[in-house]
Amino acid sequence: MKLTVFGATGGVGREIVRQALDAGHDVTAVVRDPARLTVTGERLEVFRADLTDPGALRGAVAGKDAVLSGIGARSRADAGIAAKLTRSVLAAMDTESVRRLLVVSAAPLGPVPDGQTVVDKAVLAIINSVLKDIYDDLRVMEAEVAASATEWTSVRPPKLTNKPVTGRYRSVVGGTPPRGRSLARADVAHAMLAMIDDPATVGQGVGVAY
Repeated sequence: MKLTVFGATGGVGREIVRQALDAGHDVTAVVRDPARLTVTGERLEVFRADLTDPGALRGAVAGKDAVLSGIGARSRADAGIAAKLTRSVLAAMDTESVRRLLVVSAAPLGPVPDGQTVVDKAVLAIINSVLKDIYDDLRVMEAEVAASATEWTSVRPPKLTNKPVTGRYRSVVGGTPPRGRSLARADVAHAMLAMIDDPATVGQGVGVAY
């Protein structure tokens, strides 16, 4: 497949690029600073662009089978970036008639799973309070993605780690895995790549966790 990856220099985006190349896909990695992209490969195109300009992104998405986005705030100071930059991606995709889109969101935006313990609920409430600005940004992003003409999937992991890919995680379409407290960024990327051609995930939020 021909794939475009946004947020390619971030933890999830870099893993998407690496794993997609290993699987034999043609990958266009959209970056603001090519020097920050450490992944290399014969099938890799590094596309330098201002992500706030939809017109500058058209060449990155034109003719692609799917777009995968790891865009997201790295701290509360970056809150607002997910919605703002994803808006540019959506505009470019609409202009170029590219439909398949997978974005990274967060587990707290999904429904509370059955069997959630009191401790888990308390921890979630604290996290929601501390990271309110980031989650509000993701809620706006998800709403705009859902209202778009894309065939979208919002992937919602819990706390992210830097452990190696395992492929051993749970996915719940339209829900949240119970007692799912962490997931490696590498496994988020693995899950997103696996969902590209899964019709059951289109138009859905998908909870993923160990």
